[in-house]
Amino acid sequence: MPADQPQDEMSFLEHLEALRWHIVRSVVAIIVLSVAAFAAKEFVFGTLILGPSRPDFWFYQMACKFGQQVAGSTAFCIEQLPFIIQSRKMTGQFSMHITVSLVLGFVVAFPYVFWEIWRFISPALYDTEKRNSRGATFFVSLLFSLGVLFGYFIVSPISINFLANYQVDPSVLNEFDITSYVSTITMLVLACGLMFQLPMVVFFMSKAGIVTPSVLRNYRRHAIVVILILGAIITPPDPISQVLIALPILILYEISISVSGAVLKRKLKKQKLNP
Repeated sequence: MPADQPQDEMSFLEHLEALRWHIVRSVVAIIVLSVAAFAAKEFVFGTLILGPSRPDFWFYQMACKFGQQVAGSTAFCIEQLPFIIQSRKMTGQFSMHITVSLVLGFVVAFPYVFWEIWRFISPALYDTEKRNSRGATFFVSLLFSLGVLFGYFIVSPISINFLANYQVDPSVLNEFDITSYVSTITMLVLACGLMFQLPMVVFFMSKAGIVTPSVLRNYRRHAIVVILILGAIITPPDPISQVLIALPILILYEISISVSGAVLKRKLKKQKLNP
């Protein structure tokens, strides 16, 4: 067998069996971490989930210090968030406890889950493809973690503050159902985690010859419009929230252009060495 060939030829049924065990191990990891999150109810809900709903949350404190030091104003300081969280269904709190535990289990287990997926895919790759894709699990996990942290510490509190203070009339009180509150945070955090994968997506698309640096540069204006639209969909209709979520994605898009350029440069160098 040539050195630059996929290894371990397997039948279709053997591939299915291998895939089954990769999925089983991934599901077990998610379940184990979800059970741990379910048991740590006080920390998960008292600190993590309900954290952005309290004025002492990290982002609100940093915004207050920033306003005082830069602008000499307390306009960014938040004394209270004018809303309460309720559970209007008999099973509301229990179902949200399970949902949050599963989501948290998936988020924490994501690096391992992707590693299992990569272990299934990598044997079908050529040796050069394996070498060029070295570190994929690390970078995918790193970008996902950064996106999750950005969504939780930055986007979520901005969105919650905007929605909590928005009123069509002073007589209408904001009383949010726990299902709506948890769903909002979950959507923001997971959406940011997935959108931060842009450089890795561009990397693999560049490896496949689907995109090039010139294409990304030519469609930069279109990408900006799409990113702003995504920011408007994910965040509430608050310009500050939209800009804050769009800005890092634009930075990631520029990084993606450099990543695609590096891939193309490596391809051209290889072609010169092996005409």
